[in-house]
Amino acid sequence: MKLGIVGLPNVGKSTLFNSLTKAGAESANYPFCTIDPNIGVVAVPDERLKALGDMYQSRKVTPAVIEFVDIAGLVKGASKGEGLGNQFLSNIREVDAIVHVVRCFEDTNVIHVDGSVDPLRDIETINLELIFADLEVLERRYAKVAKSARIDKTYAKEAALLERLKAHLESGKLAKTLEVDDEDELALLKEYNLLTYKPVIYAANVSEDDLADDGASNDMVNQVKKFAESENSEVFVICAKIEQEISELDEDEKAMFLEDLGLAESGLEKLIRASYSLLGLMSFLTAGEDETRAWTIRVGTKAPQAAGRIHSDFERGFIKAEVVNYKDLLEQGSLAAAREKGLVGIEGKDYVVKDGDVILFRFNV
Repeated sequence: MKLGIVGLPNVGKSTLFNSLTKAGAESANYPFCTIDPNIGVVAVPDERLKALGDMYQSRKVTPAVIEFVDIAGLVKGASKGEGLGNQFLSNIREVDAIVHVVRCFEDTNVIHVDGSVDPLRDIETINLELIFADLEVLERRYAKVAKSARIDKTYAKEAALLERLKAHLESGKLAKTLEVDDEDELALLKEYNLLTYKPVIYAANVSEDDLADDGASNDMVNQVKKFAESENSEVFVICAKIEQEISELDEDEKAMFLEDLGLAESGLEKLIRASYSLLGLMSFLTAGEDETRAWTIRVGTKAPQAAGRIHSDFERGFIKAEVVNYKDLLEQGSLAAAREKGLVGIEGKDYVVKDGDVILFRFNV
């Protein structure tokens, strides 16, 4: 999974990136501090892996990972070359989802590029720049399709879709809110790889005082939540400054620090949960003496396709899958003991993999 982190300057974007990845992206109290996109790869916390790795005495434990891309702060007119212009766009065209960091705290020591803190205005600013960038993509596509449609009528349907989509964006609406007529139009819409079609997770960056109740008493956070609900986006509340402090602690210190703050989980864990929920993802597990590993797949994936995440040969030569829930496996202490209790299922090609399944694939190529 690849997530792009965007936001206006000085909203806590690079501070959040630093805390998530410990990559040390430069952050400072002025715009455009992060000029080149920073990339960091983060392990997905998963207690199941450690437990299974200990049980099997695995030589290697490999978690699922998320790649974060931190983009330079945007300003009004970015799509027309203001600030750093649209240099960032190519860096987030290929991400699975956008993490939009929104400032929801007042601090006279941290300047705001627009002079005041207003999260909905900030969201609108970013969205408009993404819309303008998408319109440029569509205009180039439409020029080609319209020309082809004059010769080959099969292009007429796409030309009509592009006209509707262009009008939709010009009215200030995002591509993901366009109603499509059929699966063909949906496939085309996905093919365009538009920024405003990507799922969005809003990171409401608050002060430490607002963390205890998860921002419930913060009016700006509630505004962001209401807006996100209107477009089926996810929101998680975070204090980027606190997250950076947490990232510098070891696991035991981190647990104590979170407890002192009255928090059940870190911001990274909140973000991962929101990301998996928004994108419809989950993990299945493989375990053994050589390696215990988590594999990320989409909810609803069948056994052969899950096997293909490990290796294409596994999918091509799929025979069956031995499946046991990780809790049952841990309780029994071994796969053999779980088999004796009838807790291991022998599943075929139509089996839909569940989150937390521990799977041993049988294949022949």
